[in-house]
Amino acid sequence: MKTRVVPHRRRRQGRTDYRKRLRLLKSGKPRLVVRRFLNSVQCQVISYEKTGDKTIASASSLDLKKAGWKAHAGNIPAAYLVGFLCGLRAKKSKIKECVLDTGLFTSTQGSSLYAALKGALDAGLNIPHSEDILPSPDRISGKHIASFADTLKKEKPEKYKKQFSNYLKNKLQPEELPKHFEETKAKIAKL
Repeated sequence: MKTRVVPHRRRRQGRTDYRKRLRLLKSGKPRLVVRRFLNSVQCQVISYEKTGDKTIASASSLDLKKAGWKAHAGNIPAAYLVGFLCGLRAKKSKIKECVLDTGLFTSTQGSSLYAALKGALDAGLNIPHSEDILPSPDRISGKHIASFADTLKKEKPEKYKKQFSNYLKNKLQPEELPKHFEETKAKIAKL
């Protein structure tokens, strides 16, 4: 008679890939855990301990709002700023290097996960990566969003007002997103 082994609960629920987690833990370095949600991004530096994982540094889109970010909190520029802020906080906690943990997310070149990685790298963390996977500087600063907004404003003003209603409600013209990005990054660097 064969004995059936029931997988771990988080594996059954599709929430943890234990093989990937084990490979990350074998490095012996803290993990930069990046999680993207529909309207926000969260970044944490987590170290493994026998009693359980310990969060060393953390940043989320809510922290960006406190720093004056008026744009959407789940896009590529916001992900970069969250990674940048988390990297700065990790440096204050004397963390110099870590490995990237993307969880169960599909790896897509230039995605917001890698924008957060780029932010952490620019904050001074040493994280193994390939330069090809990182988004371009224009995408990180939001120039692609600004040019789309400019085109949409000229061609379809009603759709523009609907698409960028939260930007306009927060008194931010989407065409000025790159400038707003640089201002917010400067504020975060001073924290």
